[in-house]
Amino acid sequence: MHVASTRRLLLLALAVTANGQVDYSPYVSPLIGAEGPLPGLAFGGGDIFIGGAVPFGVVKLGIDTFEANRSLATTNGGYTPQGNVTGISMMHESGTGGCPKYGVISQMPLTTVQSPVNLLDNSTYWQKRIGNDTAKAGYFKTELTNGVTVELSGARHAGILEYSFPSEEKHVLVDVSHYLPDENGGDCTQYYVDGKIDISDDNKSYTGYGTYAGGWNLGAPYTVYFCADFDTAPTQALAFNGANASIPNLSGKSRKAADSNDRVGALFSWSNSNASSIRSRIGISFISVDKACMFKDSEVPSWQLNDTVAAAVKEWNKDVFSRIRVDTGEGANQTNLILLYSSLYFMHLMPSNRTGENPKWQSNEPSWDDFYTFWDTSRNTDSLYHLIQIEAYESQIRAIIDIWRHDGFLPDGRSGNYNGLTQGGSDADNVLADAYVKGLRGSVNWTDGYAAMVKDAEVQPSIPNKEGRGALNDWLQYEYVTVNRNERCLSRTVEYSLNDFALSQVARGESPADVSKYLNRSAGWQLTWDHDVKSVNTTPVFTGFLTPRLSNGQFNSSGYNPALCGGCEWSSITYEATPFEYSFVIPHDMQTLIQFMGGVAEFEARLDYIFLPNTSQQDLGANGAGINTIINIGNEPDFQTPYLYHYINKQWKSVNQSRALARQFFKNAPYGVPGNSDAGTLNSWLVWQMLGIYPVVTQPVYLIGSPWFSDINMTVNGNRTLRILASGLGEESYFVQGVKLNGVQWDKNWFEHKDIMVEGGRIEFVLGDKIVVWEKGDVPPSPGHVELGNGTMGK
Repeated sequence: MHVASTRRLLLLALAVTANGQVDYSPYVSPLIGAEGPLPGLAFGGGDIFIGGAVPFGVVKLGIDTFEANRSLATTNGGYTPQGNVTGISMMHESGTGGCPKYGVISQMPLTTVQSPVNLLDNSTYWQKRIGNDTAKAGYFKTELTNGVTVELSGARHAGILEYSFPSEEKHVLVDVSHYLPDENGGDCTQYYVDGKIDISDDNKSYTGYGTYAGGWNLGAPYTVYFCADFDTAPTQALAFNGANASIPNLSGKSRKAADSNDRVGALFSWSNSNASSIRSRIGISFISVDKACMFKDSEVPSWQLNDTVAAAVKEWNKDVFSRIRVDTGEGANQTNLILLYSSLYFMHLMPSNRTGENPKWQSNEPSWDDFYTFWDTSRNTDSLYHLIQIEAYESQIRAIIDIWRHDGFLPDGRSGNYNGLTQGGSDADNVLADAYVKGLRGSVNWTDGYAAMVKDAEVQPSIPNKEGRGALNDWLQYEYVTVNRNERCLSRTVEYSLNDFALSQVARGESPADVSKYLNRSAGWQLTWDHDVKSVNTTPVFTGFLTPRLSNGQFNSSGYNPALCGGCEWSSITYEATPFEYSFVIPHDMQTLIQFMGGVAEFEARLDYIFLPNTSQQDLGANGAGINTIINIGNEPDFQTPYLYHYINKQWKSVNQSRALARQFFKNAPYGVPGNSDAGTLNSWLVWQMLGIYPVVTQPVYLIGSPWFSDINMTVNGNRTLRILASGLGEESYFVQGVKLNGVQWDKNWFEHKDIMVEGGRIEFVLGDKIVVWEKGDVPPSPGHVELGNGTMGK
């Protein structure tokens, strides 16, 4: 089976809704990222969710699949291009790596339940697909080899499914114990804990709950209540229970699991029915069956699938796509339109707005889940929410502070109402600081927000990788993370440095006495910089790198190659990037970094080098297919690196390198992103690239790039307008010749949030094909600049 060509899914004419508003949904291709480099396989691709959803919705309704080749299996979003369909479930993540999460509250259409079909063994009934899947904003369609066509759409807490059967025999299996497994049997696989199902007397509806645990974040058990009905009453409906692969006990109207090995479900059957199609509506809730029923009836009031699709499209247009408006008329670059609006779509699938649906505590604060993870989204996604989703963003900020109040720590990752995991630093600190320095106040309790950040900075978590800073013991004692006492010593040192800079930024307004303490601590990265270490197998040779350091103060540099990381995983010296790459990731003190690399000329030469083909020495695995440079734009630590030429006033090089990466690795194709989209962070990177600006997170600073559209009309700060105009734009005419901000000729390659993002305004670019060093003003700031000298960091 193939993924359908995205071009076939798009109406390339101008689409207008009934009320005269532009309909941008035809420019959304939910299949971008569905494949990796191997045609037909998701391995190495975006790990994206494909199905029915609304912006920040709890429900992401889509198929769950199982790959025949387990060594190349990746089913994190449920969808794979060729995997066997095991069910259609209500909850999914999107773009995440590691073990899958969710894939719960499912149905599966069957045309027979005769042997060898066993309702407690999905390998006996799973289905391949025929032809091409169809995916649009708010809609998904596929055809199974048993002849059943599945169509679906999703609302915020509910969804609708329509099954078109090929024959009179029709069945829908409800397996409460269904979830997305880790096909390779990792220690973070999910598991079923408990379940219950009750069928109504008329067989037309069912209710119950399922409890599940585990998954990527090693989550504690969570319970999802469900309420579903059918438009046509089944001829027969029977509940069942039993252990894995046993013959189920199929009788009666109700089942409650006796223990975690007792799976429960129900089989709904239609015989001698004139209806060829069966429709089902499902609502879910984390609170009660009654709320699940309420969501089902209020959010999917019609049995017409297209009504739910239309409602979803309306919400996507109103709340997301219309926030960034570009010309879609004749002559518009169709590929760029698809990349822009598809990217906006993917970055709004997560997190999940669960306000009113918090089962753990009662609060007047909003509730959000599926922050998966701030290690990813803090780099650029959250700062884009600040511009175009200010209400939702404030709500998210309030929600994570409330998590600290009740669960003890801010989350770095959170899913299933449970914190976990922390890949690097306590990166919610960066999100809070970014919001704070850009003036977000509203109803945020910043006294509590800062207290939550201080908890990250001062209290060692009892479970090292769950939340907070797992290597804080080193950080507080040695002022760096040691290689002999902790994992990920270099990447954690770099990230803890930025985390403490984030604290210093918020402390300026909330606790001025703490500023110098955390500012000095933000220089900890300098203590792991060995000025004598040289690059290996490079021409030219570069001197000075982040280097593993022992608790006795000695550098562990014997045989050390900064271009290698030993896998770049949990137990490595760096995570998802080599020390060569992390040596550039000091956004708060680029001034010192440039000095440590030998000055402007040496810094530029080293930066040039990492973009050269065939310089990578590290096996990048699934995330590195097709990438042979040291820089890997598919991994978050490198997101800002292409823009670092700004700090030596060579903005044209930043434009050239970043645009080359975007053109090479982001495409309107199934293999359209360079690795996991990570909850939309890769997509966010591309949106910033297309806007012609890029944020420096934890600072109120944006670097000026080069836009991809001649006229961009953005809604910022709720109801203000930012206009980005570009004269002279062409396929190869994208170098900046000059810039005006609000009519004033601008001589810096950066600006501050207050300059144009609060009240709105205009950025006017003049572009051309000639390289021009147009910036004459100061380079972007280094507000975390600290000279350690021979002293120690402040405590």
